[in-house]
Amino acid sequence: MLMLLFYVGNDRYALDISHVVEVIPMVSFRKIYQGPDYLAGLFNYRGQIAPAIDLCQIIKGEASSNCLSTRIIMVNYQEKDNTTHLFGLIAERVTDSQKYQESELAIARIDSERLGKMIIDAQGMIQTLQVENLFNYAQLSNLFLGMSKDGTNRN
Repeated sequence: MLMLLFYVGNDRYALDISHVVEVIPMVSFRKIYQGPDYLAGLFNYRGQIAPAIDLCQIIKGEASSNCLSTRIIMVNYQEKDNTTHLFGLIAERVTDSQKYQESELAIARIDSERLGKMIIDAQGMIQTLQVENLFNYAQLSNLFLGMSKDGTNRN
C-alpha cells in the first residue's frame, strides 16, 4: 500500500493514500469562533466549503507550524448513510510517500481509537492514522451539520 508521510512535531505519521483526494498548499481560513480548537476554519476548495482540521492540534495540542512544507491533505469521509464529505487535514512536512507491504505494519500495543498500526523503517517508527477513526461520529456530524455533499447549506 502507498502511504503519504508527514510529521506532527518530530514524530512521523502516515495515511493510506487511498483516502487522499489531493494535497494542496496552505490557504486562508474563515475562522469559526467558539468552534473546537482542532478546527482551523473553513475554506473554499474548488467551489465547495470545506473544514480544515489541524492534526497537530488534535495530536499534540498545539497548532501546526506555518512552514512551506505544511500542507492540507484533502480526504473524503463517508457517513453511515453513505453521504460523503470532503475535508482538509493540516499536517507538517508533507513531502514524501512510501510503499509498504501489509506485513510491514505492526500492531501497537496501545489502545487508541485514532491510531492505526506502526511501521518500523531505518529512520524509526511511523504511526499510521485511520481517517475514519480520527473523530467520533458526533464530532464529524457537527462539522458537517447543515451542509450537503457539495458544500452548500442544507437548511
